Formats: sequence, structure tokens, C-alpha cells
Amino acid sequence: MDLRQSIDDFVSYLALERGYSPNTVRSYSSDLANLQSFALARTGGANDGATMPDTDLTLELLRDWLWDASNRGLSKATLARRSATTKSFSAWLSRTHRQPVDNAVRLRAPKPDRSLPRVLSRTSMQTLFDTLEIAAAEGDAVAERNRAIVELLYASALRVSELVGIDVGDLDDSRRTVLVTGKGSKQRVVPFGAPAAEAVAHYREHGRRALLERASARGSAAVTTPATSALFLNTHGARMGTRSVYALVSKLLQGVPGSGPEGPHAFRHTAATHLLDGGADLRAVQEMLGHASLGTTQIYTHVTTERLRQTYLAAHPRA
Repeated sequence: MDLRQSIDDFVSYLALERGYSPNTVRSYSSDLANLQSFALARTGGANDGATMPDTDLTLELLRDWLWDASNRGLSKATLARRSATTKSFSAWLSRTHRQPVDNAVRLRAPKPDRSLPRVLSRTSMQTLFDTLEIAAAEGDAVAERNRAIVELLYASALRVSELVGIDVGDLDDSRRTVLVTGKGSKQRVVPFGAPAAEAVAHYREHGRRALLERASARGSAAVTTPATSALFLNTHGARMGTRSVYALVSKLLQGVPGSGPEGPHAFRHTAATHLLDGGADLRAVQEMLGHASLGTTQIYTHVTTERLRQTYLAAHPRA
């Protein structure tokens, strides 16, 4: 079996036939490239061909690969992801008759530690919105954009990839909904509230137009591309990227009370938790978040239970 070619074919299969996102495909490709290097080192294969007999990709080798990664200090989450990647690849090899059996079917990896996501208090969120509104009131296009981004992230509990993928035409102002494309290229319609509607409308009419005019004045090629259909633009008039949103949110969350990651997902976690705290149905929250499994959504019930426990411990005289 030519391992390198098999990996290339499998990655193409994930992208073209399964429709996985570029980020997911890159993750699979990276894990399998690491597996390939490890397997070649074990078998003494050449670095350029990776031609190996079927029996070389054994359960023992796969276990040794994960064991080596564990000894190098990789997290349980990374080990679990690598195990899942290998299981998927091995099953595909078996289905396509590139190896006689699925050698990874009995592969096990430690379950990742499940930590509770960061959740901001209502007071912290209001302070953030007040700060963003004051900055946007000065008429700066970037400030207007940043306010609209945070309002929409929190109002609709969006993933950052879904946010940057929104086009102007995906908004329905009359119904206050937005069409987003989630994991696996699945689309869903998500509602947003009046404050987000006002912030997005103001940005679209003023800030976005100003960003396009600035880019055009500088002769930016971006304004002549289809990227101008994007709702959220960078200073070059092109679609804003996920890294820029991460940088924006990380800066905003510096100094905000609470522990945990300082990324856009904090607003998604916060929105989901606040919805459940307010009495929203779990399945409705599942649909809003775009979770394929209700079990994924249930982590937010753990968050609300933990918040209740902390309140109890702090307030009850016999706690």
C-alpha cells in the first residue's frame, strides 16, 4: 500500500465527497501526515515514497503512535482527535479494499477532559455593549463593525466561521433572522434581537459603506471581487477572517471577570447559557446552535447547574 497516496486520496474524499470544511480537512491531513512519519520511522521506509505493506499499518503501530504522542505531553483532547482520525482513515482503507481489515477498530484513546465553557455574566455583557456603543457613536467604521460583530455573535450564538461567512443577502431584516452555514455545510436560519438588528443595520449603512469607499480610494483589488458581498469587511474591503475576529474578541475580554478562553466562542457559550437560564427549551437551543446531537447541547445544562450550585453555596445558610 502506498500510504502517502492513500492519505492524499482520503483527504480528497473528505473534501469533495463528504464536504468537510477546510479547517477539518487540514486537521485530518495533519494527523495523518504525523502518522505517516511515525510509521516510516518505525519501518525504515524512505521519506519520499512511503510504500508499505498492509501489515505495517497494524493496531500495534497505531497504539505505539498514540503512546508516543502521550509521552510527548500531548493533551487528552489531541489524543482523542488523533484516534478518531485514524479510525476514520482505517475504515475507509478497508471499504476501498486498500487493506484487508480495519486495523483501528479496537483502537482506544483517553477521553478528553470536558471543561465547562467560559460564560460571561449579564453585567459583563452589558458593560461590553456599552463600551462598544460609545466607540461606535463616534462614527468610526471599524468601531461600528466591531459593535455589530459582538451583538450578532451573542444574539445568535454563532460560531466565528459562521459569522465571517455571512453575506449581506443572508440577512432578513423584516423577520430579524440570518442564514448561516455551519459545520458540514449545513445551513440554518437563526434569529437575532432588536439591539443586534440596530447595530447591524447601522454598520451596513454607514461603516460597511465607509470601509468599501476607503478600499476603493486606495485602489484595493478586493472591492472588485465577489468578497464584497460579505457582511463583515476588513480595512481592505475584503471578507473579514476568523483570526481578525479572534483578535478583536480577545482584546475585548482582557480584564473581564472570569476564566477560560478569550475567543468568540465565549459569546456563543454565554448566549446558550443565558437562553437556558431564561427558560428556553433545550431542543430549541440545540437547533439554534446547529448541534447535530442533543448531547453536545447538554453541556450548557451542566453550566447552569454549576452556576446554581455556586449560588447555593454562597447564599444558603446550611450549605
